[in-house]
Amino acid sequence: MQQLACFAIVAPGLESLALAEARALGLPAELEPRGGGISWQGDLRSVLLANGGLRIASRVVVRLARFEARSFPELERHARQIPWTRIVGPTGAARFRVTCKKSRLYHSDAVAQRLADALMRAVPGARIAGGGRPEEEDAVEGRDEDGQLFVVRLLRDECTVSADASGALLHRRGYRQATAKAPLRETLAAALIAASGWDGASPLVDPLCGSGTIPIEAALRAAGIPPGMHRPFAAERWPGVSRTIGERVRAELMEVAARARSAVMPPIAGSDRDEGAVTAARANAERAGVSSETAFSVRALSDAAFATGERGWVVTNPPYGVRVGEAARVRDLWAQLGHVLRARAPGWRVALLSPEPALERQLRIPLRVAAQTSNGGIPVRLVVGEVAR
Repeated sequence: MQQLACFAIVAPGLESLALAEARALGLPAELEPRGGGISWQGDLRSVLLANGGLRIASRVVVRLARFEARSFPELERHARQIPWTRIVGPTGAARFRVTCKKSRLYHSDAVAQRLADALMRAVPGARIAGGGRPEEEDAVEGRDEDGQLFVVRLLRDECTVSADASGALLHRRGYRQATAKAPLRETLAAALIAASGWDGASPLVDPLCGSGTIPIEAALRAAGIPPGMHRPFAAERWPGVSRTIGERVRAELMEVAARARSAVMPPIAGSDRDEGAVTAARANAERAGVSSETAFSVRALSDAAFATGERGWVVTNPPYGVRVGEAARVRDLWAQLGHVLRARAPGWRVALLSPEPALERQLRIPLRVAAQTSNGGIPVRLVVGEVAR
């Protein structure tokens, strides 16, 4: 099968975690970490494997062209050479997301129009759907736009045109229909679990679980359930792609998952003082197929429970207090979290998202930074440590 220039988009700062995951999944050995993702040369099978099996990536794209364009005639000439027919059929629709930085061609809508004209000439009958939106808006609105997405980047007059191979963003696993306040994206929860070093066999507890994303992602991993097992991908709709390849890749994912599955499911628990959040967490776990592998309870942080006589992991996303007037309350909560862990979870490992060292110090637990990224536009650190015995 034809070799493709593939790229898995990852939140900046999480590339090394995604690279380790991609290698474990069995993607081509020539994987390379790059700013904002990982790249490889692979066939369509590898594209579908990445979409279905990567837990940390947010989107997979295939590069169609890279060229220099300092004028619209130059852009139009190169656009006519792009293999549009491999991606869009005669009755298909397309949309473009264009960003222009430090380039002579700086009007993104005008660039998109030239590319759309070239596509429609190459694919008679195709239509252009609404314009692409920024990645964050895709995530917030929670719906797919009509048509095949093309991601176009103009940087210092170099134009890169890529075809989205995912469709809906990969953090949309399909289980989280009920959410609590400030829900944690599934891909970031998976990255935090990976950064924690959790062995998949020891107990894992989230004492501030909200709608349950961290325990659910941990249970999916321990149970060997691929994150994209039950959803379609844009690449499966490309012209000439056989339906059987998707079926074969899903069967392969299940084989990979079976090898990674924990021999015995560990205790995975979440608790929260908000009864509505816990109700949402249970409903999400049911949709994810891990309701029997997770236990959620309504508990104040001061009443958080940990497996007696065992060592395990605490993986959580405490509140940050970004609103005016919240700083003191949040600082007290972090101090209380540290007190509870020191008193009830000696020897346990800890991993959490933190916006600043000042809050981390409230825990009075030695921590190191495993990665840095952002959550909802807020810069955060993925910090890990161990509670003293």
